[in-house]
Amino acid sequence: MKIYIANDHAGLEMKNAISTYLKTKYEIVNLGTNTKDSVDYPDYAFKLGEIVAKDKDSIGILICGTGFGMCLAVNKVKGIRAVNLVDVNTAPLAKQHNNANVICLSARFSSFENNQAIIEAFMDAQFETRHQQRLDKVTKYEREHG
Repeated sequence: MKIYIANDHAGLEMKNAISTYLKTKYEIVNLGTNTKDSVDYPDYAFKLGEIVAKDKDSIGILICGTGFGMCLAVNKVKGIRAVNLVDVNTAPLAKQHNNANVICLSARFSSFENNQAIIEAFMDAQFETRHQQRLDKVTKYEREHG
């Protein structure tokens, strides 16, 4: 599986640590930023979202200070179902119930170990097709109003 990963300046160190860890299991594509210079998170969220929306077999990981900004921005991209995850208990539900294709993480309020556990729990989960009807409603709304 291919994982696209991007961040703003606040998420640089966390992205680097997560990328190093994930490279042992997955193909990782780094979409930046690669410096601590201040950047606008929507630029990276939109870039990742557009790629993940086209590459249906991939997932995306976005990292900023809280994960909130990235989540807000990437969910504007048609075909993206992004969630902001902060604990390991809800991570599998994001996949099981919502078939999320992007996860957004906090670099400031979540440790590397916690983010690692969140990613593992998410990646180990499988979408439960009994929820497809709800996702179809979201997709229909997006088509008609997006």
